[in-house]
Amino acid sequence: MATLADRLDHLLGRKTADALSEAFGMSTVEDLLRHYPHRYATQGAELGESSPVEGQHITIIARVESAQEVPMKSRAGKRLAVRLRSDRHTIDVTFFNPHRVKHNIKPGVRAMFSGTVKYFRDKWSLTHPSYVVLPEPRNAEDLVSAAPARVRGAGALAGLARTAQDADGVDMSVFDRALIPMYPATRDVESWTVMRCVRQVLDQLDPVDDPLPDWVLGEQGFIGLDEALRSIHLPDTKEEVDRARDRLKFDEAAAVQLALAQRRHDVELRSAPVCSRRGGGLADEFDGRLPFELTAGQIEVADEIAADLSRPHPMNRLLQGEVGSGKTIVALRAMLQVIDSGHQCALLAPTEVLAAQHARSLTAMLGDLASAGELGAHELATRVTLLTGSMNTARKRKALNEALTGDAGIVIGTHALIQEGVEFFDLGLVVVDEQHRFGVEQRDSLRSRGRDGTSPHVLVMTATPIPRTIAMTVLGDLEVSTLRELPRGRSPIVSRVVPAKVHPSWVTRAWERIREEVADGRQAYVVCSRIGDGDADDLELDPDGALEPPPKGRKGKSGAQEPPETTSVLELHEMLASGPLRDLNVGLLHGRLPAEEKDAAMRAFNDGALDVLVCTTVVEVGVDVPNATVMVIVDADRFGVSQLHQLRGRVGRGGHQGLCLLVTDTKPGSPTMTRLEAVAGTTDGFELAQLDLQLRREGDVLGKAQSGTVTTLRLLSLVDDVDVIEAARAFARAVTEQDPGLREHPGLASMVTSALDHERLEYLDKA
Repeated sequence: MATLADRLDHLLGRKTADALSEAFGMSTVEDLLRHYPHRYATQGAELGESSPVEGQHITIIARVESAQEVPMKSRAGKRLAVRLRSDRHTIDVTFFNPHRVKHNIKPGVRAMFSGTVKYFRDKWSLTHPSYVVLPEPRNAEDLVSAAPARVRGAGALAGLARTAQDADGVDMSVFDRALIPMYPATRDVESWTVMRCVRQVLDQLDPVDDPLPDWVLGEQGFIGLDEALRSIHLPDTKEEVDRARDRLKFDEAAAVQLALAQRRHDVELRSAPVCSRRGGGLADEFDGRLPFELTAGQIEVADEIAADLSRPHPMNRLLQGEVGSGKTIVALRAMLQVIDSGHQCALLAPTEVLAAQHARSLTAMLGDLASAGELGAHELATRVTLLTGSMNTARKRKALNEALTGDAGIVIGTHALIQEGVEFFDLGLVVVDEQHRFGVEQRDSLRSRGRDGTSPHVLVMTATPIPRTIAMTVLGDLEVSTLRELPRGRSPIVSRVVPAKVHPSWVTRAWERIREEVADGRQAYVVCSRIGDGDADDLELDPDGALEPPPKGRKGKSGAQEPPETTSVLELHEMLASGPLRDLNVGLLHGRLPAEEKDAAMRAFNDGALDVLVCTTVVEVGVDVPNATVMVIVDADRFGVSQLHQLRGRVGRGGHQGLCLLVTDTKPGSPTMTRLEAVAGTTDGFELAQLDLQLRREGDVLGKAQSGTVTTLRLLSLVDDVDVIEAARAFARAVTEQDPGLREHPGLASMVTSALDHERLEYLDKA
């Protein structure tokens, strides 16, 4: 018999175990049994993918609707053109050697097919897939007298079926089940192989002990883990699948929440400098000079942060707010409270452009309160210091010395702040802007630099609203403060989609709108998705390592990646400067420019010397030019929902109406056009964040990548399972309040390490 901890090579043999390890990273019985079916084929309606990804290797069960030999267009000979019906849609399949397969692939035949997805004219197909003919569903009486099965097929599937053959034939009984499990597979490890391994392991598996306490099982109405694992792989009814999935989803959610709850407890055990509000200090002096009133939301959030800073344990808070909601002023007031208590603050920004922008804006807001050590400085003044990777040696040495001696109360920088050799005199608060741009290790590097073994308080900010399920699952160890209202006098941004191919005159009108705004004394951005400087990958790379991904190209007939059909920032800058905007001052900004040129371009735009800034997404976050009122985003379909919302937040930051024009070649009525119209239709970032989550699904939200193409969650959906996540969160907090180390719940401790992948656990441990 076997347990969940047993090695697969002991049960399945070295060759099979190595294949599973190579394809899916499996090494134990539990690894295999946590590789759940992603769908089930049924006797009545064989399920297939409705719209799989190009290049994806898939396995489907379908029935042959037609099979005809037809001449090939490109060379002599014939091919077998097959049409399959799977569930409610059809799939085209081509075989190039009809004489080898036509005796098996006939109308009415039911078979399993496995191959690589290819698209032509928006319809997907399979070319020369491997296949194995399946028996027709049989009743119990037929099974008793059934003759030994014979493998009919070709390619890897048929070969794998034959590996199960013995003197009595091939065991095809799994295909007589009401529900046939279909597994995520690869070219080398087919669904068939996984199915056979799972059945072999389940036949040897001892009853599995349940890690969840009985009170949770009863409260939630869950089945036991042993029943859930067996039912998810070999169910007899859909109801069994649903009960198993409900239980296993909760396991995934509980594992994450238990890990986060343990982290919250660990933070509570650390010491942090107590930074209570002090009357008559720098913070009060700054507040007394504010030329505007804070919003009710800003006051409420500021009070939450002030209370956290007054505690002897590290603050660990997320400040999220709409673009332009006033996060920076809230963060600055928190920093001044810490400086009043005799400690330093560090502000970590993702790009040099944004770091320099923060240094300018904070210095401007503080005025003479930021000029400590200079003639005429206020007696309470501090110093704001900028440290970036591209600074020359003298400037960098000066900045490093001001951080080390404590002369700088606020040190602003990029990734350069967390490099070796950067030391602080007494770091009390770390503010991380656009937290999703940084890895956990990078944030942790600053968190560990407190004085005398203390940990600085941490405030992470984002202008990308985070859906509640992601906040609970990825950032569940953080307390969350939210700013929803815009500061007084801020006008909403008007957005419009410009379909360039359908209405080319509208693009001309976009350039005219820029000219009209400039004539009225205002400024404009024009944003492109790539640089276009001839580099092979065309990445937008900041000197300190902040990366902006390029748009994806198309695959040509040869299979090679073709250049994307987009307008580069270099091309567009030249076209506009010599064409529609030739009599205006048109500047250029992208991440590969030397730091001095980037800073000069931003200063010129900020000072009004440039009328138009043609740029890449280096202006996506934090850049604040109140006089800019128009943004034209070229190839807007190349950007994500949240990124578009971030970009347009750069305009309308003063007293004038903002206008954002989304230029695209996308066809009307397409999903991409629908997405762009949704962005244009609302300025509610939280609504758009939920839309973005639904479009991308959860992506790799529990790991370092957030591409939307893969997920470390197996069953739990951050889109659909908010109730499960909430229940798991309540359960995790209840358990860890009584047993923070899970010493009295070894089953739960094991579940944390087994139900989540190892990278995720390392990610949480370092956060």
